[in-house]
Amino acid sequence: MSALDTVFVPIHRAGWPFIAAFAVVTAVLAIVWHPLGWVGLIATAWCIYFFRDPSRMVPERAGLIVSPADGRVSMITSAAPPPELGMGPAPMLRISIFLNVFNVHVNRVPAGGLVTAAVYHPGQFLNASLDKASDLNERMAVRLKLPDGREMAFVQIAGLVARRIVWTIAEGQMVQTGARYGLIRFGSRMDIYLPPEIMPLVVVGQTAIGGETVLADLASAEPARTGRPI
Repeated sequence: MSALDTVFVPIHRAGWPFIAAFAVVTAVLAIVWHPLGWVGLIATAWCIYFFRDPSRMVPERAGLIVSPADGRVSMITSAAPPPELGMGPAPMLRISIFLNVFNVHVNRVPAGGLVTAAVYHPGQFLNASLDKASDLNERMAVRLKLPDGREMAFVQIAGLVARRIVWTIAEGQMVQTGARYGLIRFGSRMDIYLPPEIMPLVVVGQTAIGGETVLADLASAEPARTGRPI
């Protein structure tokens, strides 16, 4: 990867209609009153920045579960997976990653395997940082069968500002670790439900990078990590 690749980042195709709309509005504002054109230009630049889709170096060793999104690890707790996935009521360890409006919002598959369910669930648009957002907010949930037969789940959750979940994943599809599969517009959250007895390798407050940060290792017996700010 060259230095230019870190500056000129590709734009996700779902963003081009928004960028075009921002540009048109900017042109109109500039005609109406020149200073408003500068405001529109700043807004258009932010829209381009929001829909950036940078390349990532995805770790390839079998058994690694990587972060599906950029953002802050906001919660690690036990919770039942979304009922629409049919995984039962037994709690699973859930890692929640909160995405603010400045994070990359392209979502990636956390582990390779077979998609056994992919279900969209309409709902509310509460603040995605709240625990109840997992149950009440609009979401797109995926159940994944791993190569060793174990199962996990990952869920896109709309937030207070986000009003649209985009996905390109379907039941019966084989997926690869780190592959792009969707996007949530303008602030949101990702929940990852780990297989039983698998401990997280991240801590609350840590910044995760989608497709790169290792959340868990199916082959590791390491206890749950701890950390502190310094």
